[in-house]
Amino acid sequence: MLKSIDKIDFEKRNGIIPVVVQDIKTKDILMLGYANKHALSKTVETGNAHFWSTSHNRLWMKGEESGNIQPVEKILIDCDSDALLYLVNSRKPACHTGNRSCFHNELDR
Repeated sequence: MLKSIDKIDFEKRNGIIPVVVQDIKTKDILMLGYANKHALSKTVETGNAHFWSTSHNRLWMKGEESGNIQPVEKILIDCDSDALLYLVNSRKPACHTGNRSCFHNELDR
């Protein structure tokens, strides 16, 4: 089912929703970010992953400093319309540490 940006529930979490970034080919989970309506609009407009930085309180494009841009092939919306999945096609690292995925640490149990 196709949904418009206006159907996404940004209000549930005060204007910010979680965005999971997944490699479209390998299915690896690369990172978790957050988007407001403006960040999502910029992602749709440019084709590159944009997020809302909760720590710096500003819009940013993934890779704007590192060059590790994440081109978005498809955007999926969850059943409650309050979370997104960006399916990306990139061989570049997603993590600021240089790792392919931000999920490279295992919890010590």
